[in-house]
Amino acid sequence: MRRCFAHYWRISAANLGCARWSKRRPPKKRTAASLPRAQVLTNERVQHVNRIKGLLFGQGVSGYEPLRRNRRQQLNELRTGDGRPLPKHLKTQISRELDRLELLLEQIKAVETERDALLAAQKVALPGPAAMLLDFNGIGPEFTAVLWFEGLFRHFDNRRQVASYAGLAPTPWQSGSVDHEQGVSKAGNPRLRTTLIQLAWLWLRHQPQSALALWFKERVARNGGRHKKTTIVALARKLLVALWKYVTAGVVIEGAVMKTA
Repeated sequence: MRRCFAHYWRISAANLGCARWSKRRPPKKRTAASLPRAQVLTNERVQHVNRIKGLLFGQGVSGYEPLRRNRRQQLNELRTGDGRPLPKHLKTQISRELDRLELLLEQIKAVETERDALLAAQKVALPGPAAMLLDFNGIGPEFTAVLWFEGLFRHFDNRRQVASYAGLAPTPWQSGSVDHEQGVSKAGNPRLRTTLIQLAWLWLRHQPQSALALWFKERVARNGGRHKKTTIVALARKLLVALWKYVTAGVVIEGAVMKTA
């Protein structure tokens, strides 16, 4: 009986042309944040490269790089570990993997070209606070687009809200006399969190004399060179808060090098 009523109401709504159900949303204007993410294609590229290297390793072959331009020529010149030519079926299988790999490389190049074109068009239209991120040495248009459109355009009341949105806030645990950290929450925006971890490593390279980089080096040296991965997450959290203060209040990161005009 319920199915009959449901079917009746669906037909009635269709006959009446109910706009609430049939009206389509207007297409959204494409921005840098809505681009196809090249990371998915990059992950597939890594899988194909590892697959090819694994097949060759089973024959005692190492040192072959599928990403080089002369990959086809190198494949024809390969020999097994005991000096024999590669088996015909194995060479055919690797050739098919190379076909897929070359298709992925073309798709990655197309996505990156489209991304660069949109970023160049949006550079002029970026809001003032977002354009301020480009002032730092080591932060380019792609990082700026992700940082702004994925998080910093929102309103936050304090730095803990900023870190929580990115999933970088600490999660303390207390029970009686036991008090320790359980790591970051990872409950926020995963793309923003991944970008911040990458930016934190690049920050150490491009801003070695900044206060944040010096803090990282001092903390790692205190731990005897250990716990770098844990410390880089803490640096990413501090960097996000510092960038948020910069775009909202104009507080410049101590010791940071700015780009020359």
